Amino acid sequence: MNFKLSILLGVFLLLSTAKLFAQGNLKELRERPETNIVNTDTASTIRIKQISVPIPQLGLKVNYWKHWTKFGINANQATFSDSWNSGGVNSHALSGIVWQKSEYTKDRFNFTTELDLKYGKVWNQDQLPKKNNDRIFWDNKIAHKLNDKWAIYFSFTFESQFDAGYKYKRDSVGQEIIDYKASSFMAPGYFTESLGLEYKLDKTLSVRLGTGTARQTFLLDTTVQQRYGVDPGKKFKNDLAFQITANLDRDLAKNLNLKARYNLFADYKMVSNPTQRLDVTLAAKITRIVQVTASGVVFYDPEQQNGKVQMSESLAMGIIFAFPK
Repeated sequence: MNFKLSILLGVFLLLSTAKLFAQGNLKELRERPETNIVNTDTASTIRIKQISVPIPQLGLKVNYWKHWTKFGINANQATFSDSWNSGGVNSHALSGIVWQKSEYTKDRFNFTTELDLKYGKVWNQDQLPKKNNDRIFWDNKIAHKLNDKWAIYFSFTFESQFDAGYKYKRDSVGQEIIDYKASSFMAPGYFTESLGLEYKLDKTLSVRLGTGTARQTFLLDTTVQQRYGVDPGKKFKNDLAFQITANLDRDLAKNLNLKARYNLFADYKMVSNPTQRLDVTLAAKITRIVQVTASGVVFYDPEQQNGKVQMSESLAMGIIFAFPK
């Protein structure tokens, strides 16, 4: 028993001595740490080399342009047999349309150009062929946005027609003949420049207030009897006016679109009796390319037709190709 106790005491003393020795070494390290981890010669040779990390070219470009295009043909036809007792006139009509709009927008700058071309003719039995649609319209606008709703704009617009238009009458035997030429290309032709403010309610409705507007009326065909406000013997006149132009292009349903343009041109010499024009087109898409279109025009010019209101309307079905789809 005494021998076992002696061995335990010896082990205890040995462990205590080792612990004290380790603590002494740790204390020495704390008091005198080795700070020179790397010698001076080696440290002086270390250099940091800058490298260039190549950034891959993704080839991404911002396209500030947007384009919309429509073109198509409308047709209608009616035929009656000789035994048809309810009356009627054999007829057929054909018309074509081309519409293109491009828009460039970057930051506060915007440029918009819109081209609208229409031409059509109708052939009725025992009558002379007549045009039932004829319009050249080209509108260009530059705008600088002031905020989300208002912008300063400058616009340039050209309006005319492709073909001559006639007035008709009956001769002594009831045959239809031409009475006189009423219009032709650049008779009349209009160039309109306008500067003012534009208000955009949303992407579908905008209103231009052209406080500084000038319009040039051309009458280059001297055989046209209607003068369109141009003095006899002259081919040109210039007017200064206040102008209001409202544009609406809105989808009423998935396949139903309403497009309208209203223009008021108030000559400063006769502000109380302005020229006004309203164009309305309602288009219903039957299939991807088949479309039914109802359109109408209400036009008033105090210098034409003794100041009477002029109206026209048409209903057609045709093939229309639109891009983007």
